[in-house]
Amino acid sequence: MKMPEDFKTRLKIAKSKIKSELDSDKQKRATFMGNAFKLGTELVAAVAVGTIIGFILDTWFDTKPWLIVIFFFLGAAAGMLNVIRAANRMQKED
Repeated sequence: MKMPEDFKTRLKIAKSKIKSELDSDKQKRATFMGNAFKLGTELVAAVAVGTIIGFILDTWFDTKPWLIVIFFFLGAAAGMLNVIRAANRMQKED
């Protein structure tokens, strides 16, 4: 009689370990997806803001398309710099 009870307890322990590993895996994937979404959003937002600022300044100074192009590249550079900084911060946390 002792063997089946011992087997049941070992089985429960093994199931709980597997469940905790699966939960940990899901959490890691969710964190990874969140970080990827954050990096992509930062890059796109910086480019969009730079382009919009360039468009507004172009309409004020009537210099189309020069300021749009300049601020597009400034926004892209700022976005890449933000992504690199955020990635370095994430790497230090891990």
